[in-house]
Amino acid sequence: MTRTARIERDTKESNVLVELSLDGSGHSTIETGVPFFDHMLAQLAKHGGFDLLVNTKGDLHVDAHHTVEDTSLALGQAINQALGDRAGLARYGDALVPLDECLVQSAIDLSGRPYLVHTEPELVELIGTYDTTLTRHIWESIVATSQITLHVNVLSGRNAHHVVEAQFKSVARSMRTAVARDPRVVGVPSTKGTLTASQ
Repeated sequence: MTRTARIERDTKESNVLVELSLDGSGHSTIETGVPFFDHMLAQLAKHGGFDLLVNTKGDLHVDAHHTVEDTSLALGQAINQALGDRAGLARYGDALVPLDECLVQSAIDLSGRPYLVHTEPELVELIGTYDTTLTRHIWESIVATSQITLHVNVLSGRNAHHVVEAQFKSVARSMRTAVARDPRVVGVPSTKGTLTASQ
């Protein structure tokens, strides 16, 4: 069974195409018009072992907010679609990832219940053209449409680039573990018998 998804999201603020394969090799082709965001999505694919294509054309003449938000919502939809009924999966994943002075801990539950806990230090406002206040909103958007529970905790770090990048790497590693097939799991890994938001 292939675990792939294709999502197209069109609004007056952006046009987004996301193609995702959970069983990939970490290959990515990313173009959103926000270079640092592209770099972060490439980290997500590489360290998550996903194949990811993202093409977004947004209203960057306003600012990057809509572009980043809509891309993240579409990515969450793609994750949810690719996971299917979530049968046979490990369900949980966690990772502790260092990047020089920075250390980030993340944990994921493919619960069917969107919930985010996110802590990070105060950062400089911009990394290139990337607004660092968007990082939390990226996780909020992905969580909302992928229907997962996600905890991201920056334990240490000073450099804004490192703090954001280590988050993406840590979440990627947590996701890689959570979406892995577990041969010991029969059916959906829940005593409820479902991991979808409708139940």
